[in-house]
Amino acid sequence: LSFILLSSSVVLDLFVDGLATPTRRIGRRRRGPSSNKRQGTSQDKQGGGGSGFGTTSSSSPIDDANDDANASKTKRNGRIYSMPALYDLAFGYRNYQEEVSFLIEQHQLLHQGQPPRRVLELAAGPARHSIEALKALYVQSATALDNCPEMIEYAKDIASQELGKEKKGALNYVQADMTNFKIPLAPEEECDSAWMLLGSLQHLTTNPEVISCFQCIHRVLKTDGTLIIELPHPRETFSLVECTRNGWEIPLEDEDGNTSGELRIVWGDDNDHFDPIRQVRQFTVSMELEGVDDKATHNTQSTKILQSVKEVVPLRHFTSQEIDALARLSGFEVETMHGALAKGVDVNDEDEAFRLVCVLQKKEGGVTATC
Repeated sequence: LSFILLSSSVVLDLFVDGLATPTRRIGRRRRGPSSNKRQGTSQDKQGGGGSGFGTTSSSSPIDDANDDANASKTKRNGRIYSMPALYDLAFGYRNYQEEVSFLIEQHQLLHQGQPPRRVLELAAGPARHSIEALKALYVQSATALDNCPEMIEYAKDIASQELGKEKKGALNYVQADMTNFKIPLAPEEECDSAWMLLGSLQHLTTNPEVISCFQCIHRVLKTDGTLIIELPHPRETFSLVECTRNGWEIPLEDEDGNTSGELRIVWGDDNDHFDPIRQVRQFTVSMELEGVDDKATHNTQSTKILQSVKEVVPLRHFTSQEIDALARLSGFEVETMHGALAKGVDVNDEDEAFRLVCVLQKKEGGVTATC
């Protein structure tokens, strides 16, 4: 993996064995992947397993479908998502400012240059994109939706630190299931643009779940409003002969620039099971935080594992044709597709395209939403 320097500092609130401990300053994110391309490696092979989101064995396709449907309803309620500081650090290499600029520009291209004034972020987690959007003068409000209370509290803390006094109250965080939510809005309060990023749609492993989610979004968007979805590129699905490990490391350093630890992330492992009929992979997800041992002597420096978590998460692989069909069933149309959350990356570019970014638009006379 290639790396870039990141300058922002981060304070991790560690939750060891599910119990809150005093805040420990681990340091700042020193480096992160230069892109979120998936890269497999066969080293440090681990077996699948864990608990929380999915099941490691099945008896029939019908049982698997039911298990996945039930698992997706607990999205971000497993241990991985209930540790928001680790999750936030793991994806801290992403350039939220550039990504939000791209999201806003895609909306503008369909609205004669007018930017969105009210945005909705689904499965928002730390709500980094919503918070970044609120830093723009023209974005008046942002609604972030997630089903994990720990993520919500974490995001509120970030917003209080990063937003000015005039925008602190502009972030509305709603705890709800993204397949079944209602946000009471007056017509003038309807959202201009909705975002579902970091592959969050993959947690919805059945068509009825996706349609229900899209219809709920349809209800809170203005006519001609946009829905922008980021997924893994379909090239991954059609090249998935066998599951390979995708992992990266985030080295950490203290305020003096000294190495203070490392966060190791695995997002898919060699032993993951993939069902080609339903296009669902049982993703092994693990995070391991290593830091300097406070009990080490003055003359020696050793490290220890401060926190470790591992789960199995059922995630669906989508094709562009599926997104198009599901969108039409829900009152949307796919207007454009891109190969990254960045300008100028064509979805068909074999060298540069590594994500599937779909820009949908709500249409008049679409399917009536019933959540």
